[in-house]
Amino acid sequence: MFQRKPPTLSSKEAAIQLLSRRDHGEYEMYQKLSLKGYEDDAIQEAINFCLDHNYLDDLRYAKSQVRQHVYKGHGERRIRQELNQKRVSESVIEKAMEEEPQDWFELAKSAAEKKFKGIKAKDQKEYAKQVRFLQYRGYSFEQISYALSSESED
Repeated sequence: MFQRKPPTLSSKEAAIQLLSRRDHGEYEMYQKLSLKGYEDDAIQEAINFCLDHNYLDDLRYAKSQVRQHVYKGHGERRIRQELNQKRVSESVIEKAMEEEPQDWFELAKSAAEKKFKGIKAKDQKEYAKQVRFLQYRGYSFEQISYALSSESED
């Protein structure tokens, strides 16, 4: 059976190395260090060190995730769901959403425009397909109906 070799870097060094590439949330950092084979107390020590030196910040991480998902054309629901899966607290998600304001209706419209190239659905089946696409992207029904109805009114 494959035996994992013990990590050569200290848990702090490994954490800083991970953070040098991109921001991480606390839970995500814990998971990654755990997968690398560090003990729980060493992981907690590294996380505390990163928190004390402001290397690890869930709000900064959440805001960067919001920007990244908006760039990909994702809606508010999808972004919230992804951040919840990464165990970012609800208050931090709220604050990140406030500090990174978006016009979700216009984003839904541009996502629809990009995907369907301004072509209005010919029948109910095609319309349902467009609605499902935007739902998957994380837009609400109001945003979806705005995006799909206003396409031809330009």
